Amino acid sequence: MTAVTPVAVQANDPTFENVFDELVWRGLVHVSTDQEALRELLGGDPIVYYCGFDPTAPSLHLGNLVQLLTMRRLQLAGHRPLGLVGGATGLIGDPKPTAERTLNDAETVAGWVARLRTQVERFLSFEGENAARIVNNLDWTAPMSAIDFLRDIGKHFRVGTMLKKDSVSARLNSETGISYTEFSYQILQGMDFLQLYREYGCVLQTGGSDQWGNLTSGTDLVHRVEGTSVHAIGTPLITDADGKKFGKSEGNAIWLDAEMCSPYAMYQFWLNADDAIVVTLLKVFTFLTRAEIEELAQQVETEPFRRAAQKRLALEVTATVHGIDAAEKAIAASEALFGKGDLAALDAGTLASALRELPNATLVPGTPVLQALVETGLVASLSEARRAIAQGGVTLDGAKVESEDATITGGLPGGVSVLRRGKKALAGIFVAG
Repeated sequence: MTAVTPVAVQANDPTFENVFDELVWRGLVHVSTDQEALRELLGGDPIVYYCGFDPTAPSLHLGNLVQLLTMRRLQLAGHRPLGLVGGATGLIGDPKPTAERTLNDAETVAGWVARLRTQVERFLSFEGENAARIVNNLDWTAPMSAIDFLRDIGKHFRVGTMLKKDSVSARLNSETGISYTEFSYQILQGMDFLQLYREYGCVLQTGGSDQWGNLTSGTDLVHRVEGTSVHAIGTPLITDADGKKFGKSEGNAIWLDAEMCSPYAMYQFWLNADDAIVVTLLKVFTFLTRAEIEELAQQVETEPFRRAAQKRLALEVTATVHGIDAAEKAIAASEALFGKGDLAALDAGTLASALRELPNATLVPGTPVLQALVETGLVASLSEARRAIAQGGVTLDGAKVESEDATITGGLPGGVSVLRRGKKALAGIFVAG
């Protein structure tokens, strides 16, 4: 296997004296409360800050990763993180722009809380003077009666202000409207900030810029009730080169759970990043220094065909999420599939994950290669398959197919095969029976 550059040590760039300046340089401050006050706050004594993650799915995704890495950067600067998993808010769900959410039952949400908590814990340190804590807003929401909620919390919110929030106004102008349940979501999130301020002295919340209305619900509530100014940072939404958002609502989420998005699939996602956005992604998703990123940016300009920036991005993020071993296996699989490594040397799990990302078919042992070419969509017909073999353009498990009588054997680890037509057209074969 080709040696890979070691994944970057998780550390803030030493050229920035204040972590806020680094967040700004990395493009992570899309919107915020007073920036001068924030800079002074983050450059001083350690503070407590939080970010919330709602269990509306069994895994966190790419957008959540922005928050997890932002939390890690702040912790590396000496500040104290609170990772909030929303057992209460997850039962409601923040308003989507177009339609009402389907409410999940309490048992499902509780199971997702446990899964998300484990994921959040992977990105934070729970040792030392600024050790992280994980909290669940169901702990302080469930014991509260509806009367107490309306008297103690609801009275501090003005309906006119709530109606102006982007997430609410978009729904009010849609055909579906908005239920009182989802309309009240911003009050619940605001109450979280108040609770964490009172219990832990928390003075900063981070979140996606699309959550800005919910973030300011918290800052406004703390100010009204406690007479104290607290802060919020809204990070930019991550989009592809065409400006399309990545996320579960768009149907193109990149999940952090290896069972929902394999390390190989994640590696390939970052490897395929467009030149136009790869430097932005390096800033947001890696701990590479400014000097390292600027060097990669220069290579994008002068030698884009080498895709050095994409390769480094894919390595760094896959290793951060799944570990360096999984990242190296993904690299080995990628290289072997495209003729730069030994397919037989790959472990069965990584190879199977890789083949699921390709056109594939499940066939019985002894299936003719001719038929397999058609079944996997590498050719349109048996006659086209015969021509491809006759022209020497077909390989099976890395060896040229010399005869039309060749059959599928599943000779690679895990009982699979790799079929190739030409240099770039690949397909996976899962042999069953």
